[in-house]
Amino acid sequence: MYTLIVILHVVVCIAMILIILLQTGKGSDIGAVFGGGSSQTLFGSTGPTSFLSKLTAGAAIIFMITSLVLAYFSGGGSVSSIMKSGAPAPAIPGPAPAGAPTLPAAPGAPPAGFPAAPSAPAPPAK
Repeated sequence: MYTLIVILHVVVCIAMILIILLQTGKGSDIGAVFGGGSSQTLFGSTGPTSFLSKLTAGAAIIFMITSLVLAYFSGGGSVSSIMKSGAPAPAIPGPAPAGAPTLPAAPGAPPAGFPAAPSAPAPPAK
């Protein structure tokens, strides 16, 4: 069923491209190349505009329906996870033991017992 709808969708896409290219524009420059000239006997006395516009509308409706059906089919899969269902929650670390070294209060701050910054030499006097 899914493969049939994909094939129908591709055929309708190609048909829509061809139908739209066959229609004459306001300038009818490119339309004359594809048969949009003065001879309109192929599509009847009214010309190809009403026939091609109805064909375009029909192809657009089929395109939208197949798009919605394909979107529905692609989202209907089962939900899977890479996590095991019985995985334990991560443990929250407790306070550090009394004998453990402490970290500096601010990032980049020197540990206790070290000078904060080396003293810069004084500029030479002139």
